Amino acid sequence: MNLVATMKTPAAGLALIIVLAFSTIAGGQVIPNNFDPSAREQVPDLSGIATIRFLTTADYPPFNYKDASGRLIGFNIDLANAICDNLEIVCTMQVWPWEQARDALEDFQGDALIAGLAISPENGDRFDFSQIYMMLPGRFVTGREKAEGFDVELLKGKAIGVRAGSAHLEFVRRYLPGAEAVTYEDEFMALEALKNNEVYAFFGDGLRASIWMRQNSNCCEFAGKAYFNPALFGQGLAIALPPGQDKIRRAINYAMARLKRNGTMDELYLRWFPIGFY
Repeated sequence: MNLVATMKTPAAGLALIIVLAFSTIAGGQVIPNNFDPSAREQVPDLSGIATIRFLTTADYPPFNYKDASGRLIGFNIDLANAICDNLEIVCTMQVWPWEQARDALEDFQGDALIAGLAISPENGDRFDFSQIYMMLPGRFVTGREKAEGFDVELLKGKAIGVRAGSAHLEFVRRYLPGAEAVTYEDEFMALEALKNNEVYAFFGDGLRASIWMRQNSNCCEFAGKAYFNPALFGQGLAIALPPGQDKIRRAINYAMARLKRNGTMDELYLRWFPIGFY
């Protein structure tokens, strides 16, 4: 099922709200699912769509970036190619500097921007968005011996490493007031503090933590559930389009739903995120 549930758990005298997206399981890995499997497929009108001109950037690993040879790679690049293969149309990919990408889309120099543009009120005034294809939850990370049987109620009085000024720090202050938030310049410094036993746990962006754990899985692992809080952590990742491009938007949504059903979306997730953050 692809549903959204709200569960309340007592923590430090307050109600800790956990929003969980139901997902499938593959080989013990929790797989994100933002598509309704019971929804009827409405085949879009592809007439007049000879190609989709995707815009992206090269500075957002592991979603869109250049490898050592200068080749553009990443989850978003593979997803765009899979969308076009599924629709059986030719697509192009243009790389823009991040500070120019939104203006390029607004000027119709491309049909769609797949680069992690935030679904914010400001961007919503300028662009339309596709179906969300991935959310970025907050996650706790602890030493491996502490991960089993992890309980947020046990964090009272414990030091939690978190990035200074982040939404994750606000989450800890708001929902875990009994814990001691210890701030660091970035997530990786906070995770290194965890590795060195300077803090009891880390809380922050699950994606960044999963990247760090590729080299540090012997010491640490995710503890507890994934926390989805759109008000703090953002709405998730979607493809931005100029206003009024409904035909292309519907085609992209149709293709992504089919990619989820045929397993391609799951394969891409497992390829790029071998340590899943859901």
